[in-house]
Amino acid sequence: MWIDVINLKDFYKSSIGMIAQHSISRQLRIMWPNVSEQSVLCIGYGLPYLDLFRGEATRTIAAMPAAQGVLRWPQNAQNLATLVDETELPFQDLSVDRVLLIHALEYAENIHPLLREIWRILTGSGKLIVVAPNRKGLWALLEKTPFGNGQPFSQRQLSRLLRDNLFVPLKTHPALFTPPSQSKMILSSAAAWDKVGGLTFKTFSGVMLSEATKQLYAARITPIKETKGRYLPANKETTRT
Repeated sequence: MWIDVINLKDFYKSSIGMIAQHSISRQLRIMWPNVSEQSVLCIGYGLPYLDLFRGEATRTIAAMPAAQGVLRWPQNAQNLATLVDETELPFQDLSVDRVLLIHALEYAENIHPLLREIWRILTGSGKLIVVAPNRKGLWALLEKTPFGNGQPFSQRQLSRLLRDNLFVPLKTHPALFTPPSQSKMILSSAAAWDKVGGLTFKTFSGVMLSEATKQLYAARITPIKETKGRYLPANKETTRT
């Protein structure tokens, strides 16, 4: 079941949500240090992360699944967020250089069509980063955060899923080692948790960031019926269907 955008927005306003944002943002920037002259599309709820790229990329778009809802983004500029059917993305073939999939894969009921649509719109040299809850981490065990809802993945499961959908996994970075606690002592030592965790217990990170590229050889492409892209701009603060 998809988590409503209002709940996701509230999570990232909380102390524990800001810890998660900082940890994941750090790894995203390590994996994508420069996106100049490239287009960036986020599918799912990635508003806390898109500002990393907006001033650098040629185009930055937030595409939020209809079952999740949509928020206007950015607040004080031309709207770049849209409501989409994740199985029929309203973008042309080979039109996007980078796709960030976050707060999406673990909730999606139609994972195969979603990943095939991402394959379709990515350029030949395009890159995908999937941010997914780690099955072995503490965050996947507690429903009080978004990462404790939906289906978590092990690194092997995520890699196999990408391969089964014509992607070639490149590398996986762990993130979010701070325990999902509201304790001020734990939250204040988040940087130390991430540093120690990244060195000694990578297997138990809260989330995994898996980067992949398109498999372009020996691919049997299943024809996708031609449809008109359907989308709904987020003209208001919140839109849900």
